[in-house]
Amino acid sequence: MAVAKRWLGGCLVWICVCFAGTASAEWVQGTGQAVIVGDDIQAARDDARTSALRDAALQYEATINSQDTMENGVLTDSRLTVASRARAKQVRILEEQRRGNILRLTIEADMSVAQHCEARDAARMRKRVAITGFPVLHPEQTSVGEIGDAGEVLPEKLRQRVVADGGMEVLSASRLQMFPEPLNAPTSQRFDNSLTNIIELARELDAQFVVTGVIRDLSLSDPRAWGASVTDRMKRSMGMTNRNREFVADLMVYDGFSGSPVYRQRFTATGEWDVDSTEVTGFGSAAFRQSGYGQAVGEALDKMGQAIQSAIACQPFITRITRVDGQAVYLASGATSGLRPGDELQLYRSFRFFDAPDATPELRDAKATMTVNNVHPDFSNGLIMTEGGQLNLQRDDIAIMW
Repeated sequence: MAVAKRWLGGCLVWICVCFAGTASAEWVQGTGQAVIVGDDIQAARDDARTSALRDAALQYEATINSQDTMENGVLTDSRLTVASRARAKQVRILEEQRRGNILRLTIEADMSVAQHCEARDAARMRKRVAITGFPVLHPEQTSVGEIGDAGEVLPEKLRQRVVADGGMEVLSASRLQMFPEPLNAPTSQRFDNSLTNIIELARELDAQFVVTGVIRDLSLSDPRAWGASVTDRMKRSMGMTNRNREFVADLMVYDGFSGSPVYRQRFTATGEWDVDSTEVTGFGSAAFRQSGYGQAVGEALDKMGQAIQSAIACQPFITRITRVDGQAVYLASGATSGLRPGDELQLYRSFRFFDAPDATPELRDAKATMTVNNVHPDFSNGLIMTEGGQLNLQRDDIAIMW
């Protein structure tokens, strides 16, 4: 595929040629080599592996940009750039050879096209997410099938879908509801579009994001189709009635540090409620899942789970500072979040103005970077170059990996 754009007035010619592999994952071989310096074989092996991965990525999916600059009809500058958005999910070393001070490595990598943001350091981090209950706007609609447990079962089903991906730490808070008045949700927010109870919950659970929502519709498309008369029963048996049921739910993802919305979307589904009207099924039972309606709702939940992943994937990784002692900084996240020794995070001061104590906390760059030294499952610590007191760093300030 080739795309050419020309701006004749500025005498600039831009040509972009893309060679892309398939979007699905596939195994690709790559070869790289590095010079062994000071008999440090491990460093050379790491460099050769990086070079081999780059070779495999360019074979799988590459973008070549050529930019030529012309002045008065004369070519004055020509640049060629090659890049790839591919990533390796698994890597196997096939062969390693050493000739003199040159180490040559051949690898095989399971490649797939990554999202643009996944080139950033934060892409590998497991962000902590709390999923709360989804209040039902019209509880009377749950009587048929006794699916009044939808508000707690739905977030649990979402949690299972997000956990299966493995890219986030997911906390269940399905018994907590963020909207005391579902009818106004999420319009019952403050002037700055944030939610104070989101901030409180996120702090309590130490979560970076809070997922919540409202179930707005669980109604039968035609309640008359479930009439008890002989005529109604005959129509049902002959398939002459509309036995569909509606599902409408709003999904919202909030930043736990500011309470501000990150994502909001409405999901809808319609399916046949082919269950006896007197049967007690519950929202997540086997009978519910096997019904036409349950299958349609399941597909909607799959989409909601994918939406949560997409909304959070490109966000930076943020964690709270729990303690500052001289040059030592302690964080509320550790190995389970993906932190490793040597990782670097930027530090920010969190503050509020005295004349607006309820406003969203504002961040101010502390102009300091900490390097993680010690990592434990749920916390970690590292050092900064300057005394924390000189930067006025305190508990509840934050560290960010972009």
